[in-house]
Amino acid sequence: MGLFDRLLGAKAAKSAAEANAPKKQDTSFYLEPEASSSLGDVSFMKRSNTIRHTFPGTLDSPGNKEMVAEVASMKARLEKMSEGLAGIQTSEEAPNLTSGVPKPVKKTFAQQLSPKELEQRMKGSAVGVNVPGGPAAIKKEQDEQAAAQSQPEITRQVGKPGDINPFKAMARELRS
Repeated sequence: MGLFDRLLGAKAAKSAAEANAPKKQDTSFYLEPEASSSLGDVSFMKRSNTIRHTFPGTLDSPGNKEMVAEVASMKARLEKMSEGLAGIQTSEEAPNLTSGVPKPVKKTFAQQLSPKELEQRMKGSAVGVNVPGGPAAIKKEQDEQAAAQSQPEITRQVGKPGDINPFKAMARELRS
């Protein structure tokens, strides 16, 4: 049985050595959750801040508006909100009970003008009513058209690409 003694003897020797050896001291340690984070100054991030927003008034609610809120990292609390902001309105008017009832439609029809009435309306400044600038602008346009018609037109001659004959013709027209 020498073979089995060697095998069992080694196991028994180990268990005896473990029993005699002093226990290892636990060298691990744990940090607090705030100290173990690498986010920076946690107390700075946990403090609450008071935020004040100001808004201009409107036609319906004139004057400056103000909203004050206290905000922390985990909660927010609204301290003050001016009247007329985000749905805060006090209504002292009586409710309108006929708001859903449609009003009757007023029917209008164009009346036929006689030729005499049409001619009377076309006289004078009524001709240029819908033209920007009125009758003065119409007269100016007519003068410009008359001046444009009195100037000679320059004819354009078509030639080969790179040909300078059209330029020569233009120069001749300018000299004459």
